[in-house]
Amino acid sequence: MGYSPSKAMRRCNHLVGEIDGVYHEMALKLGLSDSAMIVLYTVCDSGGPCPLRDICRRSGLSKQTLNSALRKLETEGIVYLKPVSARSKSVFLTEAGRALAAETAGKVIQMENDIFASWPREDVEQYLELTERFLLDLRERAKKI
Repeated sequence: MGYSPSKAMRRCNHLVGEIDGVYHEMALKLGLSDSAMIVLYTVCDSGGPCPLRDICRRSGLSKQTLNSALRKLETEGIVYLKPVSARSKSVFLTEAGRALAAETAGKVIQMENDIFASWPREDVEQYLELTERFLLDLRERAKKI
């Protein structure tokens, strides 16, 4: 049987769903909601304070979900928001937040880095190039809807 774009897309969607499921399970095992994990992950990955707009853009979380997660994390003393201009705020980790992030999102980031480090460099580059190409094509076509 020949190549089927529809079958390939079903496989892609299945794999993306399975990957999301693994991240969900890791968040649960680490005692976090998915949105809290995403906030901690994004701030850790940025290497320091992270603008709210970047967390929204990089995470795919809606503004409402992000704000809800941030309110909960602020109440728990994990993060605080600080205005960096008249129209933007950044998310900062507290001391407790840095400790929690290291034990949760930091472990996930290290795991991901270890996986990519175990692959040949060419495979990583090809994976990233094709994923980015799909994203750019999808984004362009989505504009026409």
